[in-house]
Amino acid sequence: MNPHDASVEYDALASLIDTVESPDDAMAKATRSTMLTPRFYTTDFDAMDRLDLTPVRAEWDAMMAEYEGDNNHDHFQRDAAFAEEVREGMATLSPELRQEFLDFLISSCTSEFSGCILYNEIQKRVSNPDIKALMRYMARDESRHAGFINQALRDFGLGIDLGGLKRNKAYTFFKPKYIFYATYLSEKIGYARYITIFRQLQRHPDKRFHPIFRWFERWCNDEFRHGESFALIMRAQPQLLSGANTLWIRFFTLAVYATMYVRDHMRPLIHEAMGLDSTTYDYEVFRITSEIAGQVFPVDLDIDHPVFRAGMERLFRHAVAHSLAGKRGGLAGLLGQAWHGAGAALTFARLYLLPVKHRALPSQARVQPVW
Repeated sequence: MNPHDASVEYDALASLIDTVESPDDAMAKATRSTMLTPRFYTTDFDAMDRLDLTPVRAEWDAMMAEYEGDNNHDHFQRDAAFAEEVREGMATLSPELRQEFLDFLISSCTSEFSGCILYNEIQKRVSNPDIKALMRYMARDESRHAGFINQALRDFGLGIDLGGLKRNKAYTFFKPKYIFYATYLSEKIGYARYITIFRQLQRHPDKRFHPIFRWFERWCNDEFRHGESFALIMRAQPQLLSGANTLWIRFFTLAVYATMYVRDHMRPLIHEAMGLDSTTYDYEVFRITSEIAGQVFPVDLDIDHPVFRAGMERLFRHAVAHSLAGKRGGLAGLLGQAWHGAGAALTFARLYLLPVKHRALPSQARVQPVW
């Protein structure tokens, strides 16, 4: 969406991104929990301990050998050109784009650190050797990711106190199956987002305004492998992929797609600077994620249905209006929030009830990152 020729003007969107000028501002943004911000999770560790990977043992062992090989052990280190690229690139950014980019870095760091905390806590609380080893490897990866992004924030003097964030941010309890659905989607959509950006900037290097994007190709393969882990866990527990649980798969897929669509359209200048259109980019990411998810999810959203596309745009407009009403305050603001909150909930329900596509699962669960 081009904000300058749409009914949602960019000035309105810019007012919704809280200005970050100090480490305290960055910490406050990372700590805040809303429908659109990354959350920290906890779960039922005893249920995690009971997971049986026997049905996927051969694929599981091959994947664990990849984790042990750790082909990204030396990837998250800056090269000699990094600092100079930061200086040159940041000098070209408008104040508005700078704030959107900081918002992107803070939310990305928080999201990566969320995974690190969850995986580390699981590995400490279980004795199941398969799950313990997996969570240790994934926590290692996410710690690297969060640290690398936080280093980029320090270039602005805005590094986040990750220890303080762990202590102060609210935690949400999710049953293990909700963790599997949501985290699988988060990891795979993270891969799709990063590889789409990397390919775009590979074609148009003049659009790369920060060096961190050069790391995205190998980085996103970590995200892909994490998703493979949850795919195998779910394929080993087939009850999670049938019956009433397919309704939960539909719910989490829609929730993840809707959150991404709204959040991306609230900071359109980043995509514009890369030569991307936010809507086109989002649907390419949805397409890649949907293709990958055929390894484990027997149902898929019809992302090309005109009602789906209109509904996603309506969710975005309700989200903007809801946030503007909150900033307005007073009785009028409260009424506006209630009205647009109800409108968003009704729109989500309509999207949820759209017909879905059904597909048979392949005999082998794992797929390769070929996008």
